[in-house]
Amino acid sequence: MPQFFFNKKLILLLVGMVFLVALISFSLRERTNATLPEQIIKDTVGVAQSIVAKPANYITGVINNIDSLLNTYEENKRLKARLDEYAAVQAEASDLKSEIKKFQELMDKSESLKAYDPIHATVIARNPDQWEEKIILDKGSSHGVEKNMAVMTAKGLVGKVTLVTPFTSEVELLYTNNPNYRVSAMVQGDKQAYGLIEGYDKERNKLIMKRIDSSLTVKKGQQVVSSGLGGIFPKNVPIGEITEVSTDDHGLTKMAYVKPSADSSILDYVVIAKRSATTIDGSDGNTSNEDLTHPQKGKEEAE
Repeated sequence: MPQFFFNKKLILLLVGMVFLVALISFSLRERTNATLPEQIIKDTVGVAQSIVAKPANYITGVINNIDSLLNTYEENKRLKARLDEYAAVQAEASDLKSEIKKFQELMDKSESLKAYDPIHATVIARNPDQWEEKIILDKGSSHGVEKNMAVMTAKGLVGKVTLVTPFTSEVELLYTNNPNYRVSAMVQGDKQAYGLIEGYDKERNKLIMKRIDSSLTVKKGQQVVSSGLGGIFPKNVPIGEITEVSTDDHGLTKMAYVKPSADSSILDYVVIAKRSATTIDGSDGNTSNEDLTHPQKGKEEAE
């Protein structure tokens, strides 16, 4: 009996192996159509995969989109920081370029002051109540600055020193309404005409040049420079351009309105002309009333 059951099990094992081999061979064979059981199984698995895959793909897509947005946000932050840094560097470079240009212009101006030793100074303060009349510089008597020294920019004359301390100096600008402030000036042309810069017209925003000989021709567009006759201001420093010509109240001399070459509202760096030559006390000196355009007349007035 035990031998019979053993043989029966062996037979069943052999039959099973044969069936399995046949099934494997059948599944490996090239077929165009699947059997019904295969179709049922594959369709069931496909539907299940589809049900599971769609939400999974949607969630994966959302996560990927969020991750992409976060990466984009971080990248934008980095790019914005780079742009801000670039803008700051560009602004700094522009400022440095402007400063270099101003210094170069001042150096060129310094080379033209043959009879003067130029002292470079920076504007450190302005009184709001006297914005167009006075400025404070960072150079004083310890740097060689003295009262009545001329002050200019690369564009032209701006004023003269009126008060000096050891480390600062106060400059009265050409725009002042001080009646005693005068600059001996000259109109450039075929025949030079001399006069005095006396006063400032606020309505026209122009300097007033008076005491021009009425016999001389003075026209709009001509350039006005310092004459150097008073000994305070160097010769041929630009003052401005004539915009209008008329006669004075008595009709004996001409008067001209002059547009300043230098803009006093944006002063930052200036040159102080330190005198190194013998000077005279003329009309652009300390409250002098001498008329350099008519010397004899000036002497009579002084007497």
